[in-house]
Amino acid sequence: MITKEQIVQSLPQKGFFGHPKGLFTLFFTEFWERFSYYGMRAILLYYMYYEVSKGGLGIDEATAASIMAIYGSLVYMSGTIGGWIADRLLGTSKTVFYGGILIMLGHIVLSFPGNIEALFISMTLIVLGTGLLKPNVSSVVGDLYADNDARRDSGFSIFYMGINLGGFLAPIIVGTLGQGYNFHLGFALAAIGMFFGLLTFILTKKKNLGLAGTQVPNPLQPEERKKVFTIFGIGALVIIAFLAVTIPAGLLTINSFTMIVSILGIVIPACYFIFMYRSPKTTEVERSRVIAYIPLFIAAVVFWAIQEQGAIILATYADKRTQLSYAGLELQSSWFQSLNPLFIIFLAPVFAWFWVKLGKRQPSTPSKFAFGLIFGGLSFLVMIIPAYVNGTESLVSPLWLVLSFFLVVIGELCLSPVGLSATTKLAPAAFSAQTMSLWFLTSAAAQAINAQLVKYYTVETEIVYFGIIGMVSIILGLILFFMAPMIKRLMKDVL
Repeated sequence: MITKEQIVQSLPQKGFFGHPKGLFTLFFTEFWERFSYYGMRAILLYYMYYEVSKGGLGIDEATAASIMAIYGSLVYMSGTIGGWIADRLLGTSKTVFYGGILIMLGHIVLSFPGNIEALFISMTLIVLGTGLLKPNVSSVVGDLYADNDARRDSGFSIFYMGINLGGFLAPIIVGTLGQGYNFHLGFALAAIGMFFGLLTFILTKKKNLGLAGTQVPNPLQPEERKKVFTIFGIGALVIIAFLAVTIPAGLLTINSFTMIVSILGIVIPACYFIFMYRSPKTTEVERSRVIAYIPLFIAAVVFWAIQEQGAIILATYADKRTQLSYAGLELQSSWFQSLNPLFIIFLAPVFAWFWVKLGKRQPSTPSKFAFGLIFGGLSFLVMIIPAYVNGTESLVSPLWLVLSFFLVVIGELCLSPVGLSATTKLAPAAFSAQTMSLWFLTSAAAQAINAQLVKYYTVETEIVYFGIIGMVSIILGLILFFMAPMIKRLMKDVL
């Protein structure tokens, strides 16, 4: 077994802004992966519902929105598979590489004119590839630093900047090419982006990463392998047989599949909570913390349900309801997807400074979650104003979308970093890694709920849609704010 000290000693410790050289490798691998993912996502909805004459697939708008939500849900769910494969079979470094290959192949499939079957093949490859790559590339970042290395938090901040830079540039570049010229050219550019990420990883990992990510922490024993692979084989055959019977018979449709995933998005986290709470490995104090975590989990699901609609409902709003000729500029509707990462880049350091400045006077974790919900709700409520004032027949100023994205990012910065921290603190010792997976399932559950919600959005229902969801979020935020003292007691001295 390779020790943490051996891993740290095996790689150059200075060379990228005073950080280990391996951070360069992982920064640009993740930058290009996020470039490809957010670039593809920025034009995917339009590709699905644009008419065939405009280069799209001509899918019904509500169905296309539902597919987008399910796609997002499955991306987050697949991270649990990627974590298991890295821990038991391949190690994080190889898992990241194979994930990148699958993602690139998924984009290549969409680079050529095809039908809805090609779309689903592409989505499957990208879902599996992202599940392999996304959680594990972050894990390798952690391997670069000794446990007591003061540069660790700063290193993750730099890495996080790479994610947001990729997310900011992709909709502008891929969106311009995809919407302005040809969707398939946009998808090809996303494939090229992932190729650059893989090239960076392959050419620099031996020199920069050393032993980081090469170890399999909990490898399958020979006697386990046969059993596990047999279970996987039987499971795969059952799924193939199920699809072979239900699809031709018309029993498994897009709508029925989205409903199945929506149910799983709720059931899987619920089973996680029940299992952890009832486990004999969980102490009484830890059970109290699990109970405290439940309202935080629900709050996060509600918030992400709003935030993730930025790529679905607000993307449709940008395309159908927004003036795209503004201040002498010709805008693409896909460009609005760059607002979220742009605001995070500028506001994240401000929030980090603000919490440090407040010190012990800063709000408690439940209160920060409450503020996140309130700002998330406000981001939807402001979208009522242009429709209420001018009706839904006229196009609105793009500044309304800018304001909405700005408000939801404030909510995100109140909730997301705090949620990651709270998850590590409230997790039962026996389930620390699995509880982190549970946190990422907040996004999966949110998207699973969205798959049903987004069907109700139309221009006619616009005011009601934004109003109800916005008010529900604000009311839940206020309830959580008043529950904060009780939740803090259940957290048992965890701040």
